[in-house]
Amino acid sequence: MEKINRREFLRKSVAGISALSLAGIAHAETNLFSAETIIDTVQLGNSGLTVPRLAMGTGTVGTNKSSNQTRLGMTKFVKLAHHAYEKGVRFYDMADQYGSHPFVGQALKSLPREKVILQTKMWTHPDSSNNLEPVSNILDRFRKEIGTDYIDIVLMHCITDKNWTDNRKHFMEGLLKAKQDGIVKAIGLSCHSWDAMETAIASPWADVMLARINPFQSIMDGKPDDVNELLGKVKASGKGIIGMKIFGEGKNVTENERKKSLRFAIKEANIHCMTIGMESEAQLDDAVEKIMKNVNGD
Repeated sequence: MEKINRREFLRKSVAGISALSLAGIAHAETNLFSAETIIDTVQLGNSGLTVPRLAMGTGTVGTNKSSNQTRLGMTKFVKLAHHAYEKGVRFYDMADQYGSHPFVGQALKSLPREKVILQTKMWTHPDSSNNLEPVSNILDRFRKEIGTDYIDIVLMHCITDKNWTDNRKHFMEGLLKAKQDGIVKAIGLSCHSWDAMETAIASPWADVMLARINPFQSIMDGKPDDVNELLGKVKASGKGIIGMKIFGEGKNVTENERKKSLRFAIKEANIHCMTIGMESEAQLDDAVEKIMKNVNGD
């Protein structure tokens, strides 16, 4: 991807390439290198990746190639994605199901690719036509939609089956080959059941696991303490653990609930980082401030 400096970024924004409004450009001019609170970075288990502690989720109520983030429209989405970059949230969590590849791709046109972490998810369920398609073809489409030569993390999406290591071999072998070829840096799965997480403990195939965790047991796979204990075992196996449903998919968003959720994620949960589907700059700023207060012991 093309590398540009700050001046070139602003010039292209004015030309309309980045799809930012004039107000957004002024914001970028003011904040791109400001001393405001930004998110820190962490090692993602033994994956070899260093990632921001917070990822910008793009799949709130995400299904049928749409989500709350894509429904913002391209201009607002790109503005939000650029604001995330300014705040250090240079980690974009996508999925084929969300339809967010082209949106992140548009934002990426004005960002240095090597400073961004891209994660996406591939649908691997038996009802999917993907089962008849080579994984390499699916990844070629993903890369074209995003506009990138490589993807940092690719996960099998919404795994609930305890026997996923047996019945997902087509995808596992294809993703492993892509990793060996340098098309993907790390591979793994997004878990939506206790059994799927438990199976991940002994699987050497997965580098990364996405798991549901919050202190309220909202849209989770067990009681918080039990899930956290299980995640500790997965984490001990060397896998990078990314937490999701931190706010219970919007069920726990009062001020006190957000504070409690993020304190739990930072102080107690056996995760390395998290993804949150934010829909505004204010929501993103609030999450960054609260996370970093917990990281810094405030």
